[in-house]
Amino acid sequence: MSNARAAILATEDACEVGKSSLWETEPVDVKAEYQHLKFLNAVLIIETALTAQEWLLYIAKLEADFGRRREGGDKNAPREIDIDIIFAGDQLIGSGGLVVPHPRWAERRFVVQPLAELQPERILPGSERTVAEILADLPGEEELVRLDRDW
Repeated sequence: MSNARAAILATEDACEVGKSSLWETEPVDVKAEYQHLKFLNAVLIIETALTAQEWLLYIAKLEADFGRRREGGDKNAPREIDIDIIFAGDQLIGSGGLVVPHPRWAERRFVVQPLAELQPERILPGSERTVAEILADLPGEEELVRLDRDW
C-alpha cells in the first residue's frame, strides 16, 4: 500500500490532503472460492490539477504497473491493487467510462469507514447526508479491522 501511495503522489502536482487508517476487510461480492481471503482498504484524499478523466488514465497506468490485469471478466476477483475515484470535489461525472461519485460508495463500509475517519461531515454530490450519517446507517455485515501500521 505504501508503494501505491507513493506512486499516486508522484504524479505532477498531487498533494496529499488526508490518509485514512489501513483496514483489513471481508471480501464483498466475490465468488465462493475467494470468500476466505481478506482485502486491504484505505482512503487517500489528494488535490491535483489533473481533471478526473486525466486522473482515471493515470490510475489505470498505475494499476497496470503494479500488476493488475483486467482480463477474465471477474471484476471482484482478488487483485494486487484497485484504485477508485470516490469523489472529485463537488463534481458529478457520468461519461468517458467514469462515474463520480463512485456509484456504490455509500453501500460499502470498506469505503465509508475510512472516508469517515477523514471527512465525516462531507456531503458528496448527489447525497443529502454526511459521510458519518451514511456510516451510522450501514448494516454491520462487513467486518473491518483497523490495522496498526502505517502505509
